[in-house]
Amino acid sequence: MSNKMNVESFNLDHTKVKAPYIRLADVKTGEHGDVIHKYDMRICQPNKDHMQMPALHSLEHLMAELSRNHTDKIVDISPMGCQTGFYIALLNHDDYDAVLGLVQNTLEDVLIATEVPACNEMQCGWAASHSLEGAKEIAQGFLNRRDEWHLIFGEPS
Repeated sequence: MSNKMNVESFNLDHTKVKAPYIRLADVKTGEHGDVIHKYDMRICQPNKDHMQMPALHSLEHLMAELSRNHTDKIVDISPMGCQTGFYIALLNHDDYDAVLGLVQNTLEDVLIATEVPACNEMQCGWAASHSLEGAKEIAQGFLNRRDEWHLIFGEPS
């Protein structure tokens, strides 16, 4: 890769990272001083594994809804098109350990959820594509490796 790309993750060597991890991917400051921190929450090893869409879709709904019970700093939680993780954008929140705690608390909430929020045709663009059990399996697998979340390249960053 010779030319620097505009998108931060396109400049990341996906063959060098070791999922699971959560890393600060970008910081943007608005004209009035508000700062958005974007985190790369990588669940699956790039180009080796991916989440199935119904489970990923349900996990997106669950995390988007449940994370806001823990903080009012969430701007967005978005799935990656490659189906290997999510981007988490937070407003004026740069405490990395607190972000790890937020993700942990949110995923623990996922494990006890009894339904997928907004899983209906009125509130969702593809309501037929959901799996609560699949979302719980992904959440549990990521939580099981909690001690690795800070190891982006398989070693302390």
